[in-house]
Amino acid sequence: MKFLIAGLGSIGRRHLQNLLALGEKDILLYRTHKGTLPDEELASFPTETDLSAALDHHPEAVVVANPTALHMDVALPAARAGCHLLIEKPVAKKWGNALENLSQLTKERSIKTLVGFQFRFHPVLQQIKAILDLGTLGRLYSFRIHWGEYLPGWHPWEDYRQSYAARRDLGGGVVNTLCHPLDYTRWLFGEVHALSAVTSQISELTLDVEDAAEITVTLENGALGSIHLDYFQRPPAHWLSVNSEKGHIDWDNETGYAKIYHAEDQRWEYLEPPEGFERNTLFLDEMHHFLNLIVGEAESRCSLADGIMALKLTEAVHESNRTRQKIIV
Repeated sequence: MKFLIAGLGSIGRRHLQNLLALGEKDILLYRTHKGTLPDEELASFPTETDLSAALDHHPEAVVVANPTALHMDVALPAARAGCHLLIEKPVAKKWGNALENLSQLTKERSIKTLVGFQFRFHPVLQQIKAILDLGTLGRLYSFRIHWGEYLPGWHPWEDYRQSYAARRDLGGGVVNTLCHPLDYTRWLFGEVHALSAVTSQISELTLDVEDAAEITVTLENGALGSIHLDYFQRPPAHWLSVNSEKGHIDWDNETGYAKIYHAEDQRWEYLEPPEGFERNTLFLDEMHHFLNLIVGEAESRCSLADGIMALKLTEAVHESNRTRQKIIV
């Protein structure tokens, strides 16, 4: 298959390397040459600086990995050209006509879509989901997600203040950039009924976006949850804690491990990733799934509709902070 990759920052290059690792060689690049990474590793690939010219190569699939605010500028023309889409999260800066049109186009033209929420491919989180779905821990009561990062440490080769994550005009901010928990909350626990949130720019980092958020959610099944996000924690931490009728779950992203307490027989169960697992495994499995999706051998694990729901949750967070009101989703 012929692939077009739009956006060659760190995530676009990761997708490029993973396509190569999976045996795909017919890869075209669409670039604006505004990135901060060296170009040497890209020199051998055909490159276009005009999207129409890139789509004239008739790619079967497009990887949308440019800044969030520019996703629809690529995804809509690609969909009109009949290309299948892997769109990085969040799918857009905000809900609007462009995203609504994209949703309609993908349905009308049977375009396969996958949104880049790679934690859905985490082997231990998948085991946790299976346990929750089975119901052996009884009714879900509450959960807590904590994700703190240090933004200047993400891309040491560039000024963090110029990165998409730090810029309002590119769709940045901690809520949009670290929106994975808003997606995997739905995936693991069920749909969100309502949320309340407070966001702020409280650190010494030079940003024009929020660097912290505290979000409380009520699920449709009645469970309560809270999510903390920030750009300033050192060392970083990302973990999940779950309380239910018949037990407890703790998962830590740093190790990938989880432990599950079964209250009925007072027993701990330990889950661990397979041997050789590392962070890129999530992205590699995601890309392998996208290849299977394109050829009709799989159903999307995170469709455009899922991406839109996650985006609506980020918008609800911002609206709640702005209005100081609980938002019914």
